[in-house]
Amino acid sequence: MVDKDAVRSGYDDLTEIYAGSRDPDADELAILDRFLDSLSPSARILDAGCGQGEPILRTLATDRAAIGLDISRGQLQMAREAVPGTPLLQGDMTRLPFDAGTFDAAVSFHSLIHVPLAQHQQVIDECARVLRPGGGLLLTEGTGEWCGTNPDWLDSGVEMQWHIAGQESTREQLREAGFRITDESTAKDELAEEESSWLFFEAELTE
Repeated sequence: MVDKDAVRSGYDDLTEIYAGSRDPDADELAILDRFLDSLSPSARILDAGCGQGEPILRTLATDRAAIGLDISRGQLQMAREAVPGTPLLQGDMTRLPFDAGTFDAAVSFHSLIHVPLAQHQQVIDECARVLRPGGGLLLTEGTGEWCGTNPDWLDSGVEMQWHIAGQESTREQLREAGFRITDESTAKDELAEEESSWLFFEAELTE
């Protein structure tokens, strides 16, 4: 079982190290750019699990209305420095602090994977709740189910935990929440100790 407090404190303790290690893959950036290009220029966007603000909030900062939310205070401090003036909130993705229909789109990069598996559906349901009908979602997951802990992630001496639902379960969770999957693509996991890829789901809220 993933301990969300361990994830939060881990990212707090890893603030500087993670910032120095997080270098978005070119394929990942291309997927993000394609998703953003599909949105109206006036779209209001939620970055759920925004971390240090890279790459989503930095990409959006100049010409988009965006809000970032993250569980880690340390990561949010980095985001404040990276994207000054962007609204940022500390919070839990299983209970998004926004009214229904607030956003035109939501993006969640490498954040659902740190939520307990039993709560993945709740997170996706919350994304659906805060989106308007027809709103878009870009979500990353692992290609296969895997749960694990690394007590020395990034050679830092800090523990990190993951709970990855995998492709089939995530497809079903998206459909259950009222999303229509419009595209699936992959990008290399730059932080993995062994070669692996992330799966990117693009989806549209139909209900």
